[in-house]
Amino acid sequence: MSQIFNGIPDAHTWNKAEAIHKGWSKDKKYYIQDADGGEMLLRTSDISQYDKKKWEFESLKQLQHIDVLMSRPIDFGVCNDGQSVYSLLTWIEGEDAIDALPLLSAKDQYMLGVRSGEFLRKMHQIPAENNHTPWVEYYNQKIDKYIANYRACGIHLEGDDIIINYVEQNRYLLDDRISTSQHGDYHIGNMIVAPTGELGIIDFNRLDYGDPWEEFNRITFDASLSGYFASGRVNGYFNDDVPEAFFRLMALYIASNQLSSIHWAIPFGEEEVEFMLKRAEEVMDWYDGFQNNVPNWYISKYVE
Repeated sequence: MSQIFNGIPDAHTWNKAEAIHKGWSKDKKYYIQDADGGEMLLRTSDISQYDKKKWEFESLKQLQHIDVLMSRPIDFGVCNDGQSVYSLLTWIEGEDAIDALPLLSAKDQYMLGVRSGEFLRKMHQIPAENNHTPWVEYYNQKIDKYIANYRACGIHLEGDDIIINYVEQNRYLLDDRISTSQHGDYHIGNMIVAPTGELGIIDFNRLDYGDPWEEFNRITFDASLSGYFASGRVNGYFNDDVPEAFFRLMALYIASNQLSSIHWAIPFGEEEVEFMLKRAEEVMDWYDGFQNNVPNWYISKYVE
């Protein structure tokens, strides 16, 4: 067994430890099968990340009461002769939602979206700690950085002036927004569909606090694949009573993300940049150049 597992109880008895290469996280991930055939997910990080990873692990425990298929905490500690920190989590068996959703009926896509929204609503019932920066101050600073980085990056979106103007004109929507627990990267790329058909939520390594409605900033990944799933997610979150103010804030967060995505994608190469450019074009179409607050993929009620 690899040295990196030194210090993890019973690691020497594991039957399998297979590296997982999916995802953008800097964590190293492994599929683990123990001596009894039980399955687990192991995540390791540099020891310098100890405090952050400890906080993530303890935060996961706060979600234990939520009835959803998700990676649940098992053990946390130091391994690799003191060079790494590890988290052991339950393994969620299933197919990546990105691959599974297109094979489902429109109704099933919608209902899984509803389920994803219901879980998110329950997660957002956990309040933020008191020692964080007020959301309006924090996110306005992010917008300033997004715009500055975008203008300096040398790659430009078609209609970027429209996006920037929309963001600037709607900053006021951030006033008085509360903060709660956040998954931090909530979209179909971090979901699976179990053999039972149940939706599973994975990759909680970006847990954070913030405006709960900001969690819809990456619904673009969902809507690009399935407007039914994305609509279900919104309706499930609000129990079919979506406030008009939500759509205006979601549009602000999505617009801001289009600016930040270009600068973010550059280190990952031309293919990722092109993907983000096309996504921004798609977003502009959904919102008719941000003349509308409600995206054209949204349906308020699923009708067969």
